[in-house]
Amino acid sequence: MSDISMEKIHKKLPLQEKIKRFIMITIGALLMAVALELFLVPNAILDGGIVGISIITSHLIGLPLGLFIFIFNLPFFFLGYKQIGRSFALSTLYGIIILSLGTAFLHPVPPFIEEKFLVTIFGGAILGVGVGLVIRYGGSLDGSEILAILISGKTPFSVGEIVMVINFFIFIIAGFVFTWESAMYSVIAYFIAFKAIDIIQLGLDESKSVWIISDQYEEIGDAINARLGRGVTYLSGEGAYTGEDKKVIFVVITRLEEYKLKDIINHYDESAFVAIGNVSEVKGGHFKKRDIH
Repeated sequence: MSDISMEKIHKKLPLQEKIKRFIMITIGALLMAVALELFLVPNAILDGGIVGISIITSHLIGLPLGLFIFIFNLPFFFLGYKQIGRSFALSTLYGIIILSLGTAFLHPVPPFIEEKFLVTIFGGAILGVGVGLVIRYGGSLDGSEILAILISGKTPFSVGEIVMVINFFIFIIAGFVFTWESAMYSVIAYFIAFKAIDIIQLGLDESKSVWIISDQYEEIGDAINARLGRGVTYLSGEGAYTGEDKKVIFVVITRLEEYKLKDIINHYDESAFVAIGNVSEVKGGHFKKRDIH
């Protein structure tokens, strides 16, 4: 392959996109530092992964949290550089440096609140928003996910299952180092953070992809276009068992339109096959909703 064609495949990000990535990763890392130092850590509530291990180590040894976050994540920076790519690795290294410096700067600041329930909710939410922003813009703040990606390629377990097992042991250790109450609050904070990451990744205005197989595909397609203002695409398919030609309707909608779509489908064909999935991002094409009259 020529150098010119390689250059076309690996286009550099525009300067505007690089600046946007830099700003969002900075904000995400600082939000995580705020969640850790002003909410969770002063109240003995942990995050999972490498950050959780760093919190436990910092508590036992008495050295700054940011130091251990940086040192423990450093090997995973090199793994990420080798296995996932230069851009991801550099974004991750930058995010970890900002997180480490942020925790060091905020450490002398007293926590905002000390009521465990409120700390768990707000600390977990802020943590999740911060991590979600960094992931969305091409980086990571915790090396355990990189480790899980590498392990999953050599085992029958998924990335999510491996991360869950790692965090299970971290929270068990936290129960012995701190208290079992702290460990249980840590699990709740982790769950809240996990859901907040989902919201940042998928967006509040989550889209859904819909696949519909029906003999009344034309009527259903026209109704979706007229009543929802959404463009549809007809795909050609073939039944593997019957060998019959089938038309498949593909359309992308928002979650608020899901009920109305099902109502349209049921009106024309109650036995239609319908598959609905979540879509994290929609770009290009004619997704913009047409006005309905």
